[in-house]
Amino acid sequence: MSELVAALPMYDWPEVRDEVDAQWVRLRDAFRQKGINAPQTIVRRNGDLPPVPGAPDLATLPDELDFHGLWLHPALLFSQTCWGPMELGLSSHVQVVSQPSYDAYEGGQGELYSSALVMRIGEGPEVRSPADGSPLLPLDLIRGKRFTFNSLDSMSGFLGLTRDLDAMGESLDIFASGSESGGHRSSIVAIAEGQADVAAIDCESWALAQRFEPAAQKVAVVGWTGRRKGLPFITAATTPEKTIRALREAIAGLAEQPLVKRVG
Repeated sequence: MSELVAALPMYDWPEVRDEVDAQWVRLRDAFRQKGINAPQTIVRRNGDLPPVPGAPDLATLPDELDFHGLWLHPALLFSQTCWGPMELGLSSHVQVVSQPSYDAYEGGQGELYSSALVMRIGEGPEVRSPADGSPLLPLDLIRGKRFTFNSLDSMSGFLGLTRDLDAMGESLDIFASGSESGGHRSSIVAIAEGQADVAAIDCESWALAQRFEPAAQKVAVVGWTGRRKGLPFITAATTPEKTIRALREAIAGLAEQPLVKRVG
């Protein structure tokens, strides 16, 4: 039995758990072929994480998954994170293994992704993602509107848009208000229900919403943030370089297989 920890939490919507599990099986088996004792299954709850001496007992909330507790776990073999937390200090505690490919999604190109700016249908013209990946922000349309975002440390939902606005001589002051929804899906629901007016949703989450979230049928894409590096795959800072090389070789070998084609 492996003592290592793995998770694929960033796009693990309930409706695609079977797909995410299948992706992990492919990765796990490829890792094991490289001599890595990868865990049988990924963790989805705090109760699945091995306790860490001296660390807070996350198992007191067994049905949740504390992302920072996961990312900082010393037994972390493989997981996903966001460049927001990485820039805010996480990078000193983990190592980047690889970057996923977003070629399958509008707004993505290779390891780069962008976020769709969404509002309620009828409040602005729908637009496609710019071919060159440049920001397309309808300033007059979003000025004075209520902005909602998934979290303050999210690159796709908050930081990326903030930087694109800064580059245009604007700021978040363009909005009448801002509120934290707790997740991209929740942001979409808030807009559809009239609790907010505009949000930035990363292109893969937007694709998931179009498949599974009924509220997405009530909102439309009115702009795009600029493309930037997507969510990296990470491992613990203590993972040996030999193991990291083996992880990368295994991922490269799976790059053309359908269930893991986003891993590159």
